Parts: sequence; structure tokens; C-alpha cells
Amino acid sequence: MAETDDIQALTFEQALAELEGIVGELESGRAPLEDSIRLYERGAKLKAHCEQRLEAARLRVEKIVVGAQGPQGTQPAEFS
Repeated sequence: MAETDDIQALTFEQALAELEGIVGELESGRAPLEDSIRLYERGAKLKAHCEQRLEAARLRVEKIVVGAQGPQGTQPAEFS
């Protein structure tokens, strides 16, 4: 549980940077099998955390529509 707690404390940017490092390590093929499995598991948790952070940001953006008079209401956010 402590590993999940430390991931939850990471910002999106921190989690993404760590995930990129893990991907690089796995792609290099230099890690022993047990380390690769551990890295993959942590990577999966980091990926889920990043997805949660992105969804939360999307919902926040979706709530705000700013017009000339200030916030006017809500509209769905579109990310392309």
C-alpha cells in the first residue's frame, strides 16, 4: 500500500517522468527478469495515476466557459 500512496502523492509531471524512465529501462532489455516485472507493475500504476490526473483536469476544464463577462457556464471540453 505504501507504493500506491507514494504514487498518489506525485504530480502528473513527476509520474510521467518516472514512467518514461521505466519505459526506457524496459526497452533497453538490460534489467533482469524480476526487476523487469517489478518495473512493469510500477509502470502500470503510474500510467493509471496519469490517466486519473488527466481525467480530473479534463473535468475541471469542462466546468468553465469564460466569455466577455466572465464565467458563463459549462460546456464539454474537447481534446484533439
